[in-house]
Amino acid sequence: MKRLLILVVCLMAAGVIVADEGMWTLDNFPSETVRAKYGVDIDDAWLERVQLATTRLEGGCTGSFVSPNGLVLTNHHCARSCVAELSTATDDLLENGFLAKTPEQERQCQSEQLSVLMDYQDITNEVLAATEGKSEQEANVARKQTLTRLEQACEEASIETDTGKLFCESVNLYNGGQYFLYKYKRYDDVRLVFAPEAGIASFGGDPDNFNFPRWCVDMSFLRAYEDGKPATTPDYLRWRAEGATEGEPVFISGHPGSTDRLLTVAQLKHQRSTVWPSYLRRYVELRGRMIEFGKTSEEAFRISRSRLQRTENSLKVVRNYQKALLNDELVARKELEEQELRAAVAASSQLQADYGSAWDEIAEALAIYRTFRDDYLFIESGAAFNSDLFDFARTLVRVAAEREKPNEDRFREYTEAALPGVKQRTLAEKPIYNDLEELTLSFSLDKMREILGPDSPYVHQVLGTQSPNALARNLVSETKLSDPQYRKQLWEGGQSAIDASTDPMIRLAASIDPDARALRKRYEDELEAPQDLASEKIAKARFAVQGAEGYPDATFTLRVTYGAIDGWVEKGEAVYPFTVTERAFERATGEPPFRIPRKWEAAKPRLNMDTRFDFVATTDITGGNSGSPIIDKDANLVGVAFDGNIHSNAGQYWFDDSNNRTVGVHPAIMLEALGTVYGADNLLKELGQE
Repeated sequence: MKRLLILVVCLMAAGVIVADEGMWTLDNFPSETVRAKYGVDIDDAWLERVQLATTRLEGGCTGSFVSPNGLVLTNHHCARSCVAELSTATDDLLENGFLAKTPEQERQCQSEQLSVLMDYQDITNEVLAATEGKSEQEANVARKQTLTRLEQACEEASIETDTGKLFCESVNLYNGGQYFLYKYKRYDDVRLVFAPEAGIASFGGDPDNFNFPRWCVDMSFLRAYEDGKPATTPDYLRWRAEGATEGEPVFISGHPGSTDRLLTVAQLKHQRSTVWPSYLRRYVELRGRMIEFGKTSEEAFRISRSRLQRTENSLKVVRNYQKALLNDELVARKELEEQELRAAVAASSQLQADYGSAWDEIAEALAIYRTFRDDYLFIESGAAFNSDLFDFARTLVRVAAEREKPNEDRFREYTEAALPGVKQRTLAEKPIYNDLEELTLSFSLDKMREILGPDSPYVHQVLGTQSPNALARNLVSETKLSDPQYRKQLWEGGQSAIDASTDPMIRLAASIDPDARALRKRYEDELEAPQDLASEKIAKARFAVQGAEGYPDATFTLRVTYGAIDGWVEKGEAVYPFTVTERAFERATGEPPFRIPRKWEAAKPRLNMDTRFDFVATTDITGGNSGSPIIDKDANLVGVAFDGNIHSNAGQYWFDDSNNRTVGVHPAIMLEALGTVYGADNLLKELGQE
């Protein structure tokens, strides 16, 4: 048995990461590996500088400070919600772009927040001590209460620091193997400075999405404000206008959203057979309805364009997740990895006793979950209520109820640490378009009735005697929740205001809330609790066998990845890692999504057609990394990440360095666009690129 254990460990060691793989936490960055492969020294000072220059956009993206005055570079598609909210029928900023030439012209993004990671703290021992010896359900409750308590204590302690109050967020790494507190400085006042036209930011649209070669100027500038003034940000990235050369090592600092590389085979098969097929069935149809809606008028196209783009992007991602999970090689590799780890555990009587049952426990929990998943998905997860107005209603109903509880007993999304962000998003002055709300809500209600069946008690509870179309029409036309002042009254009025409200959307959210909470409790007890405890066991088993040398799955927390500027081979043809301006004009058709905006056509005689446009690198990223700075060994900015190639979608589950590529916007085209196309001399001066 001892020889077997040694053999298994050697086999697993043979698979130690040698490619440019990994979304590495700052406390565990593989500096020696980078030095050995690229001859580059990445020390703690470099990591700290990059950490303080990188921002998290709480809407799900990354950015970076690029001046000492709070100027943030990110993607256009990361600022798209803000741009859409600031647009009107007579001033369509998505279509025409936006440039503030003075600070007074910068326009506030009502629902956006920026955060910067200031510090982090390992709290693994405190969390594990709180759950030790408890049943699955008791451990689940104790874990959440402990995390809430530690977050609250962290925030209270931070008030006396030089940086002022920090916002503390607990982070689960290695699927329960480690827990950290991440401490953020948060900027609630974020303003739009510059955004190009959507036509050039996403040139090629859905047909080119997740493809390369590409010609997208997917960039925008925001600015963080403090006390009504541009924030002071001395830790910022300097631009390297010529960019990086082919083969040169580069790094990406950002906030990858989530990956599933450490899931068990049972969890992967659950996604393959249940999660993604269900998603695709619903959203393919929604996409079709939105396309048809957008054809009804120019205004319908304008108000639905941003949401349609998000839907199309998500569909393409999920289709490729599913394609990856149907890949025999991927599944075989995952099965082998799991078998090797389980064999190593079984070779030790102590490890087997402590952790050997974990994989079967997860499979059993998933089997139980599938018996009520549809009910949970539509009622508690909100798949039945695809509506910003209903989201407001549910948030207000739950905030009122949760605020009456002790902080440790609340749902985690309504703790004192979370409430400031919830409040800003809920009370933000954002446009609500009733026609679009009615379309999405009626669709989701229709899907609820179709999937749960007309005899479902939840369907009866929600619809009563009305059809999905009629209920959606009545709710949207009669609710007052589009008025931010009314939402503010309900927020401040608490439970008594909710109880007294006759608003139909509030009443719907309140009436379904007991059933939704019951489904959530069942989910927590029957899936979350056993799965989380089993995942902790697997993480401990992996540490015992392999050590903690690998990287954890992405968690929308700060990571650094490394690689090099390099193309790949596609169907026998080498893909060159750079594109140039000339080819963008050659590909233009005059019709969306291959239409060059008027400003670019007018500037064409003055543009350098050899200017590098977009490029690819071997760096390992995923969703959430959008807007991440691409930097060189000296932490100079050499691009901004905005996409991956089609092969990168399989990166949700594994990294194949032969063809998984990051796609970035080159600094040369960003600077030329600012100067030659938009006349943004103010920004060039601020960037030190006059």
